[in-house]
Amino acid sequence: MNYKEIAEKRRAINFFNPDRDVSEELLTEMIELAAKAPSSFNLQPWNLMVLRDTETKEKLKALAWDQPKVVEAPVTLIVLADKDGWQEGHPTVEKNWKEMLDSGAMGPDQRDWFLDAAKSLYAWSPEASLAYAVKNTGFFAMGLMYAATSLGLETHPMDGFDHEGVRAAFNIPDNYWIPLLLAVGYPTPDLELLPSKWRKTKDEIIVSFD
Repeated sequence: MNYKEIAEKRRAINFFNPDRDVSEELLTEMIELAAKAPSSFNLQPWNLMVLRDTETKEKLKALAWDQPKVVEAPVTLIVLADKDGWQEGHPTVEKNWKEMLDSGAMGPDQRDWFLDAAKSLYAWSPEASLAYAVKNTGFFAMGLMYAATSLGLETHPMDGFDHEGVRAAFNIPDNYWIPLLLAVGYPTPDLELLPSKWRKTKDEIIVSFD
């Protein structure tokens, strides 16, 4: 399946088959494909909480406008964006630094430059830290949906949830913003999809401010 086919096939479906599971192997492949998404300085400020058991998904459903797909999908993901993912000492930052050293992309004398560059970009305001986290995690989230489509799975991204309620219920630390929930699974056998919704044309997308 090429990119054009994936982009045209991907849909946000509402009705999942609760009796058809997503194997751990398939979920791993989906996540690791999505993790190839680009990120600023390769800092990858994304994490996932994977919900499989019904009781845990019911807890989330109660905070997500009682959307049935939260429970009906065999897997529901809480997508997390780490606002601290650029800071010195963060495990991903330090792993990234080591990888750059090992590959020769940077030398030991460039550490201060690397840390200062990240700080200047992402620490000048709370909004900058949030934008950094959510922007990069958005790349990853779209990757999850396209990867799922390429593997024969269906998804549905959800904005409709109590952000702070989910944070409290699942003990999510304050450094994480929750951009979306993502249901993952297979459609109900009798599901009939409506035609795809309209999208802006190129001329509607391109703007200028002369």
